[in-house]
Amino acid sequence: MTAIHVDKLTKQFGDFTAVDAISFDIKKGEIFGLLGPNGAGKTTTISILSTLLEPTSGTALVNGIDIQKNQDGVRKSIGIVFQDQSLDEELTAWENMDFHGRLYRIPKAVREERISDLLKLVELDDWKDKLVKTFSGGMRRRLEIARGLLHEPSVLFLDEPTLGLDPQTRNHLWDYIHTLNQTKGITIILTTHYMDEADRLCDRIAIIDRGTIIAMDTPEELKKKVGSDVVTVTSPDSERIATEVSAPWISGTEQHDGQVTIRLHDAEEHITELIRLFGDHGYAITSVSIHQPTLEDVFLHYTGKTIRENEAGATDRMRMMMGRRH
Repeated sequence: MTAIHVDKLTKQFGDFTAVDAISFDIKKGEIFGLLGPNGAGKTTTISILSTLLEPTSGTALVNGIDIQKNQDGVRKSIGIVFQDQSLDEELTAWENMDFHGRLYRIPKAVREERISDLLKLVELDDWKDKLVKTFSGGMRRRLEIARGLLHEPSVLFLDEPTLGLDPQTRNHLWDYIHTLNQTKGITIILTTHYMDEADRLCDRIAIIDRGTIIAMDTPEELKKKVGSDVVTVTSPDSERIATEVSAPWISGTEQHDGQVTIRLHDAEEHITELIRLFGDHGYAITSVSIHQPTLEDVFLHYTGKTIRENEAGATDRMRMMMGRRH
């Protein structure tokens, strides 16, 4: 059963295209990731699907409900946690939850039972009477996720849920998100630019860059498409290596930021031959490393840049867009 259907969805701000005719389906109960650098179109897509932005063109259904024809129906069936905090710091955890429940007109007895259960789920029941301004970043994130679940949505949007959190807190939140999906069957749409987060959590991933989906599949299948092994070479001769080195067991090369990524089959068997090729050509080699493909390698394969390099480009594009709007 399809939870979300997106068909040629487009969003333009003036002459800047933030989302460019993207299409995809998300199955009910799936954890689906939108992976890409800041400014790639992830948050804009989430904002459209949650009815906070009107699309320029295209259509989308959330739980079978048209996002333009029945916005209230969509909003009642979804929960959402955005990057920017929306909790009231002068209220307690319980009061924040209670206020949200009242907005959704949840009867008092039902509301109180759900608040109690959800605060236990995110391990904040001992903090229910504490002011939110005393909470750590991770605690606030957990409370926002609990609040987003209070009205029992069938779809939960999480926009960069672990942004700015330390690794340990990120790990804890990953566990909560996975538990929610497994125990409650909630469909989760997650945006992130953390490769390990997407790899660990998501059933399928759409990689988005410059407003366009450039690849979509399970994490494992995406990594298989890159090749069996990846050799990363740091060298002042990286441009020459990328264009000059070839062999039947090399499936591709990408040069970026003083490094060359070489995709090849059976790296352990051919690494000696590869080093010999470097010597025959007289390349100066600073370092060589071998690893299994990661989603970072997938992103590099499809865009020719690492996600960090694309982050910088996306930031420049956003500045240009904001400059035109002022």
